[in-house]
Amino acid sequence: SGAGKTVNTKRVIQYFATIAASGDKKKEEQQPAGKMQGTLEDQIISANPLLEAFGNAKTVRNDNSSRFGKFIRIHFGATGKLASADIETYLLEKSRVTFQLKAERSYHIFYQIMSNKKPELIEMLLITTNPYDYQYVSQGEITVPSINDQEELMATDSAIDILGFTPDEKTAIYKLTGAVMHYGNLKFKQKQREEQAEPDGTEVADKAAYLMGLNSADLLKALCYPRVKVGNEYVTKGQTVQQVYNAVGALAKSVFEKMFLWMVVRINQQLDTKQPRQYFIGVLDIAGFEIFDFNSLEQLCINFTNEKLQQFFNHHMFVLEQEEYKKEGIEWEFIDFGMDLAACIELIEKPMGIFSILEEECMFPK
Repeated sequence: SGAGKTVNTKRVIQYFATIAASGDKKKEEQQPAGKMQGTLEDQIISANPLLEAFGNAKTVRNDNSSRFGKFIRIHFGATGKLASADIETYLLEKSRVTFQLKAERSYHIFYQIMSNKKPELIEMLLITTNPYDYQYVSQGEITVPSINDQEELMATDSAIDILGFTPDEKTAIYKLTGAVMHYGNLKFKQKQREEQAEPDGTEVADKAAYLMGLNSADLLKALCYPRVKVGNEYVTKGQTVQQVYNAVGALAKSVFEKMFLWMVVRINQQLDTKQPRQYFIGVLDIAGFEIFDFNSLEQLCINFTNEKLQQFFNHHMFVLEQEEYKKEGIEWEFIDFGMDLAACIELIEKPMGIFSILEEECMFPK
């Protein structure tokens, strides 16, 4: 929603990481080369630009909108010194990988790579510097006045190093991102006198398969003739052109999401120092309430979560707090915090609510 949640989260994390830094520089020196490039506080701060590159995008209201939720725990030792940290992420908006509204953009990383600040990436990923050459990343805006994609690429690249990713892992991250861009350019056509789809040229598939470390013919065969398990055996199934395009989109979204989640696991391995922890401070940063011209399942989940959090806040800040004042006989004018959100929440989450009906419809479509 652009209210400043993510920016404030960054400031809070930066403050705790700096103020409670253990000052133990020896740890850095003891690490093998390439294993850890920065101190723990550097790494905690660097997790943000990396996750933002792959999880933030321009939306209608906000040029740097978080398209995933995160809960960051900063752990402290008994003396209050920084001990370790970990990050949990929720609900990455996968649909943005293959589709954006007119005034929006896909994830920042695509445009950072194509900014040509590191020409070797363009060569390695077999891509051009023009986003309009790639259907998946050019359905909305391609530049944002408030964002310098070249500078941001250097920040992302540096964060990958500080967080101790190996050179091979770094290359793999870029290659998978490039493969996702190529997926959007795969073309298929209908076989004559059949409903079966077949590849319309293999040049794009060759590039995507090379970046993924796959065999191009195997990739196309799996898309056009997927093997499905029926009982105890596998059968090969034919696909129409539309079904193949749906499969390509699902593959692109899945590759991007799995890479994102793997990066979170790797970041957590790096931030876990095995030092004794006594306390933690947690900071939650999730997408705000969203009202677009076209709200989809993501917005339902995001808005429902916001309603639950608002209800939690109201209950603790107003109901319980004011009951405490009453108990203690404090002179107090009751504050009305507005509508109770319970009815709305129950409508969505109760056994016969919207989520349960949606779940049932998805299991038995038509």
